[in-house]
Amino acid sequence: MLSGFEKKVGSFIEANGLFGAAQRVLLAVSGGADSTALLYTMQVLKSEGIIGAELVCAHINHRLRESEADEDEGSVVDQAAKLGLEIRVRRVDVRAFARRNKLSIETAARELRIASLVEIAKECNCSLTATAHQKDDNAETVIYRMLRGTGIRGLGGIWPMRVFGSGSKFARPMLCVGRREVLEYLRQRCLKWREDHTNAECTYTRNYIRHRLLPAMQADCTGSIVEQLSELSQSARKYYDLVCSRADAAWSGSVHSSAGSPKRDIEGRIVFDLGMFRGEAEPVKVELVRRALAAVGCGEREMTRKHYERILQLAKQNVGGGKVELPGGFEARQEYGRLARPSTGGLVFEKAPPRREETTDTAVELEIPGRTVFRQYLIEARVGKARENTEKETATKTLRHEEGEVDSHLRRNDTGVTKFGEQFDLDKVRPPVVVRFRRNGDRFAPLGLGAQKKVGKFLSDARVSQDVRRKILVVADSEKVIWVWPIRMSEQAKVTGRTQKVLQLQIADTSGRLKEPQNLNKRESDVTLFDDIRPDGTDTLG
Repeated sequence: MLSGFEKKVGSFIEANGLFGAAQRVLLAVSGGADSTALLYTMQVLKSEGIIGAELVCAHINHRLRESEADEDEGSVVDQAAKLGLEIRVRRVDVRAFARRNKLSIETAARELRIASLVEIAKECNCSLTATAHQKDDNAETVIYRMLRGTGIRGLGGIWPMRVFGSGSKFARPMLCVGRREVLEYLRQRCLKWREDHTNAECTYTRNYIRHRLLPAMQADCTGSIVEQLSELSQSARKYYDLVCSRADAAWSGSVHSSAGSPKRDIEGRIVFDLGMFRGEAEPVKVELVRRALAAVGCGEREMTRKHYERILQLAKQNVGGGKVELPGGFEARQEYGRLARPSTGGLVFEKAPPRREETTDTAVELEIPGRTVFRQYLIEARVGKARENTEKETATKTLRHEEGEVDSHLRRNDTGVTKFGEQFDLDKVRPPVVVRFRRNGDRFAPLGLGAQKKVGKFLSDARVSQDVRRKILVVADSEKVIWVWPIRMSEQAKVTGRTQKVLQLQIADTSGRLKEPQNLNKRESDVTLFDDIRPDGTDTLG
């Protein structure tokens, strides 16, 4: 006959559909009071036909308490044997893992425990792992998240079911009972459990909440603080379910990507359409941001309310180019919209590229004619004698020289490497020609504008995306910048009808990450990535 405790847990499992059609379920058993109650309750429910899944037991030895940890392991192995259950044990070195990855002992133990349980579940062909979290654990989790800063999803506390990024399912069938009920059940069944003395040490955050904060809150609470936090969590989960239903629809409609899920572009980034993103309610925006961060690999544990607030503020800005640095080397960035539709743009989430040092050591001097490799770039230089030029002096030209016709436009070879070529009046170039990354203070006279302008200001005015900015090179002679690659050449080195010798430079992006611009589809725009040069050579950007 089932006890009241066992009936309560069985009803919770059925109400939440926790075990579903699972054929085999892995029970995570530490040897403590909660997991011992889980082990015996699941065995009783199995014998009574309440659950039909075959049970497998797993124990993770964290090796933190030396001989005591080994005694915990032995106790769990003995209990599983008495119940006739298969048992799998993993031993992990938490201290070494924490040291290597600069984590707290709590965080390191949690990560290793979850990873080990996922591995064991796969080995044992278990589609579900059950853990012994109960109401008091949930209350501690809610308080912990409130101290760090959290939203509606965080207030949901410990969910009855969670699916990790690997697809592994974790069920919490004892969230309907509290710690007092667990201890009473164990005493009624005359069951023994192991006590971990470190659970009393308030140097650990969760223990401090358990032994100090919650009792202090309970002293000023008319009812049970644990029950009230449990009800708060349930309400938050229901609200979050509504947000998720809206986010599901918005996700497919506001994310630029190639086919597949999660929605990513070819570089593994998540790019939201800003117009649609801004139209969503704030809770939906937060959920979309959370999903994007998870999809690109940015963990949620180090994300705080401030991070989300800064991302939402970034999305409100009408000026592109801003970014928010996130934990783990990730970033959120607003990209410029197309010139044809300046009101639109993208909110990008991706792993931030490694910082490069912009020093003179990165410069490459070109021998003319010649070819050299500069990091991710293949740079070619050729010199030809200009023949008759029948066009007037305009922003774009087609020239003929002794090696044949050369067009100044974007080229793509058979390997998919993007190449950008340009021609210069060799008599206006003062060798040596140097190719380098841009530096603060660089100035040049953009073609069609004539007047000197800071390169950074020019890029901002031209609405060049951050993705392109990171790839930009500066081509300079001994006196001036002659080309901001791949955006625009300088007025001071342009080819005219009086040009005698032509210097042709071709720079290939061998990484293949620089995308072909959308509006490079007519010859008038061959000189630039943007359709901002009129045939008469004037600049439409102002």
